[in-house]
This record gives sequence, structure tokens and C-alpha cells, in this order.
Amino acid sequence: MKLGKVEFCHFLQILALFLCLSGMNQAELTRSRSKPYFQSGRTRTKRSWVWNQFFVLEEYMGTDPLYVGKLHSDVDKGDGSIKYILSGEGASSIFIIDENTGDIHATKRLDREEQAYYTLRAQALDRLTNKPVEPESEFVIKIQDINDNEPKFLDGPYTAGVPEMSPVGTSVVQVTATDADDPTYGNSARVVYSILQGQPYFSVEPKTGVIKTALPNMDREAKDQYLLVIQAKDMVGQNGGLSGTTSVTVTLTDVNDNPPRFPRRSYQYNVPESLPVASVVARIKAADADVGPNAEMEYKIVDGDGLGVFKISVDKDTQEGIITIQKELDFEAKTSYTLRIEAANMHVDPRFLSLGPFSDMTTVKIIVEDVDEPPVFTSRLYSMVVSEAAKVGTIIGTVAAHDPDASNSPVRYSIDRNTDLERYFNIDANSGVITTAKSLDRETNAVHNITVLAMESQNPAQIGRGYVAITILDINDNAPEFAMEYETTVCENAQPGQVIQKISAIDKDDPPNGHQFYFSLTAEAANNHNFTLQDNKDNTATVLTKRNGFRRQEQSVFYLPIFIVDSGSPSLSSTNTLTIRVCDCDADGIAQTCNAEAYILPAGLSTGALIAILACVLTLLVLVLLIVTMRRRKKEPLIFDEERDIRENIVRYDDEGGGEEDTEAFDMAALRNLNIMRDTKTRRDVTPEIQFLSRPTFKSIPDNVIFREFIWERLKEADVDPCAPPYDSLQTYAFEGNGSVAESLSSLDSISSNSDQNYDYLSDWGPRFKRLADMYGTGPECLYS
Repeated sequence: MKLGKVEFCHFLQILALFLCLSGMNQAELTRSRSKPYFQSGRTRTKRSWVWNQFFVLEEYMGTDPLYVGKLHSDVDKGDGSIKYILSGEGASSIFIIDENTGDIHATKRLDREEQAYYTLRAQALDRLTNKPVEPESEFVIKIQDINDNEPKFLDGPYTAGVPEMSPVGTSVVQVTATDADDPTYGNSARVVYSILQGQPYFSVEPKTGVIKTALPNMDREAKDQYLLVIQAKDMVGQNGGLSGTTSVTVTLTDVNDNPPRFPRRSYQYNVPESLPVASVVARIKAADADVGPNAEMEYKIVDGDGLGVFKISVDKDTQEGIITIQKELDFEAKTSYTLRIEAANMHVDPRFLSLGPFSDMTTVKIIVEDVDEPPVFTSRLYSMVVSEAAKVGTIIGTVAAHDPDASNSPVRYSIDRNTDLERYFNIDANSGVITTAKSLDRETNAVHNITVLAMESQNPAQIGRGYVAITILDINDNAPEFAMEYETTVCENAQPGQVIQKISAIDKDDPPNGHQFYFSLTAEAANNHNFTLQDNKDNTATVLTKRNGFRRQEQSVFYLPIFIVDSGSPSLSSTNTLTIRVCDCDADGIAQTCNAEAYILPAGLSTGALIAILACVLTLLVLVLLIVTMRRRKKEPLIFDEERDIRENIVRYDDEGGGEEDTEAFDMAALRNLNIMRDTKTRRDVTPEIQFLSRPTFKSIPDNVIFREFIWERLKEADVDPCAPPYDSLQTYAFEGNGSVAESLSSLDSISSNSDQNYDYLSDWGPRFKRLADMYGTGPECLYS
């Protein structure tokens, strides 16, 4: 096998080192016995055999065991009477000893990085007696390191960032490689760094691994990311050293080194004059190669004739300037606007001011387009007044609108009837004069808010809206009346001059100076001997008694007419009747019992109302009873009494019976309960053509004869009615009684048993039992066959 120059030199170095160590171990083991042996804390003694630590190279690749050293005692005369034994770490498994010669060998490949040394104990024994001739001693075998581990970057790969435009020598990041070899022996763990990829932009410090910038003015906008490959090599970078690599991704971070610039020096936009306020007119953007906060801008209008009409704001997401309308546009007033807009960076880096101003200017021209606009009223809200006494056709006021366009089209007026559902008002289509169309009532509606529509004659789709508030002026057209329904009582033991009621009045009218009411008794009541009225001059009046000794037996109710006059012009009056009931009162004057009508009807319900309520309740009860009765009749079984049998109608059915679900064909109650009275029943759903024989009623007897009689009765009915269809092909009787002579009638039970029961009598039961008679009977065929 041929070796290269580098490999051959390396091999010679290892071989020389091995020979030197072996010689040193052999020389140390052959030292004179006279060398003193010191033991800590004890008296000085002489040791009997040569002793020291051993060294062995790691990663031995040979096939034979590796010689480590030799143990030898002065007691050993070479005649084989002494044997050597080894114990401790790795004894027998890694290290073995020749018990005759004391030679120690390593049987396995050793790795210093796994274990740097082994502690063992050696002892010399007399071969015959197996007793120690020397005290047991401890020694160490150290593993000698070789360069068998390459440097490794445990934290790689790396990512780092450095601002763009950084000066040369700016530190970026430090990389660190570790070598598992012994740093205290040779250069196996001494690492140097170099850059394999990333030049000439970056460099690395050979000893520290610090990466720095190597070129000035690196521009992120030109290239924002670099990939570096860093190498770490041991043996101080010499030939034959081992190496490892890692990658470093360096990103240039942004700085504000680019001023904003508008792509165009001027812009022009067309907008309709009908565009609403706050609408977006245009979006403009100044280009900035920077990113993030370095690209944030602010826009402002610095000059132009649209400073108060338009405004500009910035979109934080896109950094666009948004031009919006602040005031309504009017083509007839102004057809175009010119704006001077500036864009400037918000965060300026003073280091780059030499690159120029970090702002830019542009011109925006906005052209207003004419659109067909609806008519415009001279006022947004018209306020008008009219008296509620105004006659139909009275002029209330006038509205006016015009076409704002250059054509100045004529305008026609109308009222939005959704705001005047009762059609109280009309408007002249040409002049805009509003008049009354119906009589007005302030008490019904004091203010009318209507909408007037103005349409262009040439384009009726263009409609303008005006708002009119019509206030109705009050006149005295409502007479005063009681403020409430009074429940007035007077005690039987009332004294003269006692106040029994205080009354007040209301008036639906609303005079400017407020209400003033005057109270008095009517002429026919002024001279009554029971009650009097006192006007309190504050829109109230007091009712007083004029005598004592009221008695319910004589008169239980008094009616006192009161005359009320208001202060309107002209004044209006009304007569209101106060009902006064005579009551029995306690010592405190509290009414206890009044007349019968007051006692029975405390809530003011009349006798007629109570009668009407009672009639409604009775009607509801009758309806409920009718419904219940009808439902019960629907649920009646299909069996009815013979006396109610309807024989005038003959109904034929082509069905052959309802099967097992036809539970109404026969009344099974008699078979389930023997202790009942059974009446003759017939089917309600079928009217037989031939009248059934009358069925006698029978009472339960404690004998099985009841079943026989029941079956014979049914048999007779079936025999005399040959045209009636069968109601069911099979009837199952759940109860057959105790001690039944016939036992079970089931054919299933009969056919499976060896019963001696004679079924010949089935042929006597008529054609309905013919098939059973044929199956079980032994006699001659019946007449019906």
C-alpha cells in the first residue's frame, strides 16, 4: 500500500512517540530497589519493587494486543515462584497481565475522549502458598491522545444580521468550534478559523471566529442576503489537521438611505360633481426602496386652490396618499382644482442626509365633471303656520326650487303623500303654493311635517326634496269638562257645610295665556237643599253639603249638574253631572256600605254589561258540552242495541272481515268476565238484510252452560242470515272458564294430541263450521255441503 507524503510523516511521528513512551516505561520499571518509598502519615520504609504510571496510545488499530508496560518485583528471581495479578478498572476486560512475567497488554482499542485514564491495582503472590509477597499497590494507565477528532460547530448553522452601509470591520457574529481532543497535549485541539465562501464581503478572525464586514457601503436594495461558509481546522491549521465547517446566513438590515420619489411629476383625475363628501378622489404613492419604518411617509397639500375642498391622508398599510373630498363639488361654481402635494419620510437618518432631501413634490389636477343634478330648494326646511279654523283652499305658504345645472330646466312640485296620508294639503305644481285641502284640528295633530318633491320637467327622474313644517294655531273650539270620572259619596251622618268632593276641569284647547275655568251650579240645581258648589278661583271647585240626615232608604243617589265656563274668546261652556251616592260610614267618615248598585258594581259596570258577560259564559259552556258530546258519540263502539237498530237502510259489504284487528265485530267482554249482565248487541257498521232474532239477556251462572248458550245464540243468528258476510274467519276467546267440558277449541292443540273428543256436532252448527266438521268430524256431511 502506498502512502502519501503527509500520511507517511504522520505515521513516523506516531511510531517515534510510541517507541519513546515504551522505553520510558521500561526504564522506569527497572529502577533500583534502594529507592525509598514514602507513605503519607507513616514511618519511612523501602519499597520492594519498581513502580510508576503507564501511558498507552489511543485508537490502536493493530491485530495483536498493545503492550502497555511491565510489572516486576525484586522478590522475583525469575524461577517462576512469583505470579502477578491485576484488578481494578478494565482488568481482564481491557487490560491483561502475564502472571509469570508481569507484562501488561491492552486487548481493546482505547478512546481518550471516552475515558482518559484507568486506575488499577497490582499484587505479587507466592505461587505455592498464594500469599502476597508484596503489599498491593495502585497505579494509573493514562490514555495518550492523538488527533482523531475534527472541530465541530455545535451551534451551527448560524444566522445573523448587520445594517446595510456599515463600515469595514463591523462585527457581525462570532462562531465557535470545539475539538474533543486533549487541549493540554500537542496541537490536536488548537483550532484556527478561515472563510471558504463569502469573500470579499466578509472576513473572519482566525483565532476568535469573529465575522466582520470586509467591504464598505453594502446596499440592501442591491443584495440583502449572503451565505458564508466558515472552516475550523485543528493542529493550528497545519497540514494533516482535521477540519469542520458551518454555514452563516448574513442578512443586511434596512436603514433609511433612500428618499421617497414620485414616479410622475403630475397627475390628473376626473371626478363627478355629485361625488359625496368624504369620498376618495385619488390615490398616489411615492416610491421608497426602503422597508418598514424607514419607508413610512406622510403626505400634505402644501399649495393649490383646493386646500379647503380636499384633504390627503396616508394609508398605513400601503403608504399611499389618499385624496378625499371635504366639501361638495359644484361644476357650475368651479370646474377644476390644482394641488401641490409633498411626500416626506417620517424617520430620517442623519448619516445619510448627504444623499439629498428625503421628500418629494408632485402636482395633482382634479377636473370636476358636470352631472344632471336634481332641483335644489332655496331652504332646507320651511316653517309655516295656519289656524285650525282655516277654510279649505287657504294659502299657507310657498316653496321654491331651481335646477342648478346650466340648462336651468323648469321645475314642477308635488307633495310626498307618504308624509301626508290624510291629504290635508295641496300644492300648486307650477308655483309651489301650499293650500289646505281639508279642515284642520290642532287637537288631533298640532304639527304636520310634509315633504315637497321638485322634479325637472325635462328629466323627471331628477327629484329634489324639501321639508315643510306646518304648525296649526289653536282656536277655542273645545268646551271644558271634568278632569276625571268622580266617584263621590256622602255619609248618612254628614253635617251641613262638609266638603265631599273637590273637582277640576280640563280643556283640549291650548290658549296662549293658559286656562281659566269658572264653576257654578246650573239654574235648576242652584236652589237645591242638599248640596252647594264653591268656586276656588284656581281652576278647581268644592262640593259641600247643605243639610244633614241623608238616608239611603229615602234616596240613595243624587245627580248634581255643574256648569263650567272657560276663558277663551269666544268662551265655551259645558254642563257636567256629578253623581253622589249616599253611604253608611264609620266613625272616621269612611264609607262602609252604599246602595245596592254601588255595592254590587264597584268597578262601574252596568247591569246590562254583567248580563252580556254572563250570556257569553253560558254560550261557551254550551259549546264545550256540544263538543264533548260529539266526541263521545264518535267513540261509541260499533255495537248498538236492537231497539235502536236502523232497518230502513240495507247496506251490503263486499269485505270478508277485518281479521285479527277487527275488535269491534264481537263483544269479548262476556267471555272474559262471567259476572256481567249481557244485553243483546248488534253491529253498528253493518245493517243486516234479514232482521236478527231477538237475543235474550242472561246473567252469569256458575256453570259452563253459559258458553254453550252464547255459541248457540250466535249460531242461530248466523243460520238465519246467509247473505251476511263473515265478520271474522277466526275468533280467539281468551277466557274459557274454569272446568270447561269442551276444554280448548284450538285446532293446533287438537291436531297434535290424541284426544278422543268427538267433533261430529260441528256439522250441526251450520255452513260456517263446515270446514271444521270436515277436518275433525266423522259423521255424514251436513245439509249445507
